[in-house]
Amino acid sequence: MPHTASDDLAATIGKLLPFLRRYARALTGSQETGDRYAAATLEAVLENTEALGADPRVGLFHAFHIVWSSAGAPVGEPDTRFSAIAQAHMAALTPNSREALLLKAIEGFTAAEVGQIMGVDTDEALHLVAIAMEEMEAALAGRVMVIEDEAIIAMDISAIVGEMGHTVTGIARTRTEAVTLASSEKPDLILADIQLADNSSGIDAVNDILAQFADIPVIFISAFPERLLTGDKPEPAFLITKPFSEDQVRSAVSQAMFFASTETLHA
Repeated sequence: MPHTASDDLAATIGKLLPFLRRYARALTGSQETGDRYAAATLEAVLENTEALGADPRVGLFHAFHIVWSSAGAPVGEPDTRFSAIAQAHMAALTPNSREALLLKAIEGFTAAEVGQIMGVDTDEALHLVAIAMEEMEAALAGRVMVIEDEAIIAMDISAIVGEMGHTVTGIARTRTEAVTLASSEKPDLILADIQLADNSSGIDAVNDILAQFADIPVIFISAFPERLLTGDKPEPAFLITKPFSEDQVRSAVSQAMFFASTETLHA
């Protein structure tokens, strides 16, 4: 069977889908809700592939923006007291600012591309990003635990978190160290690498900690995000790709604190 342009487009969309799903989950605050609108977006673009334009990545996210906005920009229904608190925080944000921030700082779009996706000019896109950062960073401060075996990266993350006004409870290099640290210094947020010093797993470390302390938001850090964005549950709501920028860390920490907060956090 001959290879066609449709095959190439399908392959391109397939590669972009995990990142659209990541964005949709973070934007809506719910994996179920995010996946529903990501699926609706796929249906729309498959019916009209020309809507993707010259840049399929920008086109796909623009299509999602249209689908999600047309539905009233919904968020997930809170299913716990913690998610209810998060939804209340979200209601206080300036409209569209969270979307612009996620697109630029987490998904890596340029300001011009954010504007194309959202249907605004570049200056407005940058303005929305700045508003979101200010509102989120001012909202909450808490205790952050870092699970990272590379000393320089751990120091960089700790410095960024500290500059944001949070307290770093400590740095763990292995699964055992992480569980011990969390037991002695319960965190409000965890930043965890996937592969740790003794070949132990950051995912296993987080699962051990969450078995003891439920409802702590977690940001995973990975050089291979597609390995975690598989469609199987549970998936991480917050995922930073290595190598990361300071803006990505600040955005993810603010997002996690703001939208997956726990009662120990202070306004």
